[in-house]
Amino acid sequence: MMPLGHDMTSEPVQFHILCFEGPDEYSRAGGIASRITGLVGALAEAGFETHLWFVGDPKLPPHESRGQLRLHRWCQWISHYHPGGVYDGEEGKRADFAASLPPFILQEALFPLLGQKDGRAVILAEEWQTVDAVLHLDWLLKRAGVRGQVAIFWNANNTFGFERIDWGRLAEAAVTTTVSRYMQHIMWRLGVAPLVVPNGLSAAAFQPPNRGATAAFRQRVGDRVILSKIARWDPDKRWLLAIDTVGELKRHGWQPLLIARGGVEAHGAEVLARAAAVGLRVVERSLARAGVPGLLDTLGGLRDVDVVSLRSPLSPEACRVLFRGSDAVLANSGHEPFGLVGLEAMAAGGVACTGSTGEDYAVQGWNALVLQTDNPREFVRHFHRLRTNPSEERALRRRGTLTAKQYAWGEIIRRNFLPHLHLAGGEDAAALWWLPRGVRVPRDVAGRETDEGATRDFLES
Repeated sequence: MMPLGHDMTSEPVQFHILCFEGPDEYSRAGGIASRITGLVGALAEAGFETHLWFVGDPKLPPHESRGQLRLHRWCQWISHYHPGGVYDGEEGKRADFAASLPPFILQEALFPLLGQKDGRAVILAEEWQTVDAVLHLDWLLKRAGVRGQVAIFWNANNTFGFERIDWGRLAEAAVTTTVSRYMQHIMWRLGVAPLVVPNGLSAAAFQPPNRGATAAFRQRVGDRVILSKIARWDPDKRWLLAIDTVGELKRHGWQPLLIARGGVEAHGAEVLARAAAVGLRVVERSLARAGVPGLLDTLGGLRDVDVVSLRSPLSPEACRVLFRGSDAVLANSGHEPFGLVGLEAMAAGGVACTGSTGEDYAVQGWNALVLQTDNPREFVRHFHRLRTNPSEERALRRRGTLTAKQYAWGEIIRRNFLPHLHLAGGEDAAALWWLPRGVRVPRDVAGRETDEGATRDFLES
């Protein structure tokens, strides 16, 4: 990873990330977990003391240190009764996260830090579930008189829960960010003016897929046209268009095979029923082994199969082999706030096929295939041109990989995040964040305390 090129690591500064999702298997539900894991890893690798506060596995330690990264698993007492994952029992977890976490962070992490010379902190909260925690923390910081030493950001990855957010109060407490210009335009219509800080990729995303595994993948599938798609079973992900595309390719004699990995959503039954209705043969398979070997095992005996639906999660290594070995990765959606899967496919050297919403990184015919309609013939037309020009395909894959490198988390933090810190510190923050090193934060900060009465006052306000 490239150095961040910032001198903040020489001063006492902490980053605190607040999010429901995180690195535990219990905490993974989608792209947010990948985003958060990559972000905190990059901050810690850059030398910042980084704290991730998330709804973690109730069976793992509540606090864990991994070098400069500190993991804090919150709501474990609730998660113990909700084994279905991070969003099982969501309302109870959200309320507990908002009420109990801010006083703990302030007392145990921020007060000791802000009592040091030049001590500063950055808070980044993710998604609607953390809004009340942000409001609570902002109120506590102002009450303690240290709001100017703490920069607070709140980030929107999607439009989920927007109807539950008090945007006026949130704007007073934090600087709002989002992940693409597409999301920025949606939020403008709500009277919100967020900064765009794109998603990034972790260092692991750039590890080349194992050549032997990729060769074995292609040997298993033979000369067939391999399409892959990994997404929730959600109409916005345009699964039905993916099925129609397979049918269109089959009518043109391309012998396609779609390797699909959906989720647990009900739309999955509709998608597979659509495949059967248009004459495609579908099989469902689970991985008997983890990782790449398990993926390769599922590819046997598919000669007369058009769609194989994988019912097991794929490891990052298996995803990279799948992306690199596929002729195209269908990451096109009707509503896509960013399109992390498309960018991951590029990083692995795959051909990403995106939509035209939040995928700011994709340029049709240069580093990706970009679809603008719901007509399967559009993909067939683009794909035919690429397939009949091998040198153009190689160039597109190469440019895709180069594009993805511009979205490494280290690059995003350096270019798009750190320059905005002075905007998020509350009153007088612009001056305080860039004062000369000799200026001190008040020494009595470490002695100030929060109490249950103060927290109750906030919750009742």
